Amino acid sequence: MKKLFFSISLLILSQAKAQIDPVKYPTYTNVDDALKSGKTVYSMSFRGKKMFNLPKEIQKLNSIFFLNLMENKLEKMDESIFALKELTILNINENSIKYIPDEIAELQKLESFSINLNSLTSVNPNLAKLKKLKVIHLDANNLNVFPDALLQIPTLEEINLQGNQISFIAKDLDQIKNLRSLNLSANQINDLGNLEFPKQLKYLELQQNSIAALPEKLFHLKSLEFLNASQNNIREISSKVRGLKNVVSINLANNNLKDLPAEFSQLKNLKTLILTGNPMERSTIERLKTIMPQTQIYF
Repeated sequence: MKKLFFSISLLILSQAKAQIDPVKYPTYTNVDDALKSGKTVYSMSFRGKKMFNLPKEIQKLNSIFFLNLMENKLEKMDESIFALKELTILNINENSIKYIPDEIAELQKLESFSINLNSLTSVNPNLAKLKKLKVIHLDANNLNVFPDALLQIPTLEEINLQGNQISFIAKDLDQIKNLRSLNLSANQINDLGNLEFPKQLKYLELQQNSIAALPEKLFHLKSLEFLNASQNNIREISSKVRGLKNVVSINLANNNLKDLPAEFSQLKNLKTLILTGNPMERSTIERLKTIMPQTQIYF
């Protein structure tokens, strides 16, 4: 599992670093060097140091806004982390952390929190007190339900829950008003019921589940641009798919689709449609090509 998500972890780290000017905010890798620098320290990385604990001296560096603790041996979130009140970006991917402590609420400036590839079975409700949090990555843990705390953070723009054991999605998902990107791939979801999604959602990933049908309210998402529902058990797509006015890419590969409704022809912005691995006859394929001349279709 770790190998599967390694590239994702690297991507998240690179995205975080992209927010930091390396000249203005040099990243230190040693606390002693940082303390001796005589400069205000904003960014630190202890990636791959095989640490079980952080050096307590880090608490003196109270201007740090970026902290990378990826690929260590932390079994818990070190208390020194919570002394860093300016922390904005925190990456603790690839450790052995089993829970998020109550003190997480002390990081009131946190905007991006990445805790992929750990051993979480639940998410502390105190996470809901982080009112500036925009991005959270909880990939490849042991979560079996969608964390309720996330429903209480309306500032969230991106949620990644890929590679957990989630089978139940909270019905109040639409409360996360600013959500733009949601990744629920590689879980154990088989029924989305009549789930309502946040209206501003642009990216939705549902691949590698056991979903039998897409909820009709999904097709109300006029802002949706990218939908991946490949590798599920979907047999039919509702004619209400016409509601996806701005969708650019849809991936329905490796499902049980024999046909698609004619309303797909109304998706004028659809550039890419992936249908490989579905039991479609040649005549159906030719018809779909005819009604969607503007779309690149892969069979």
